[in-house]
Amino acid sequence: MRAGYRVLERNYRTRAGELDLVLLAPGCLVFCEVRARVGGAPGEPGGSLESIGPDKRRRLRRMARAWLSERDIPPRSDAGEIRFDVIGLTLTRSGALVELEHVEGAF
Repeated sequence: MRAGYRVLERNYRTRAGELDLVLLAPGCLVFCEVRARVGGAPGEPGGSLESIGPDKRRRLRRMARAWLSERDIPPRSDAGEIRFDVIGLTLTRSGALVELEHVEGAF
């Protein structure tokens, strides 16, 4: 994968929901939420990234704890930093990619 990321898991399901991606970056474990929307102009306010409110953030943290505990990895391990990223996709109605925005350390 680009930028030195390695995919560890896709679509990990928990009671609280689903983690879209768990990635390993140099010195960092990344839990990544992917949001897509159809239409809209690139950079237009109210896009996919703004849809991750406080409740969703809490659920993502809970799901990350579940993923870590299933693998017996302490949340504050020597494995490096733990980060939550968001990828926002804007697509045309036919599914073509208009814009991709990756926010590292989104919350």
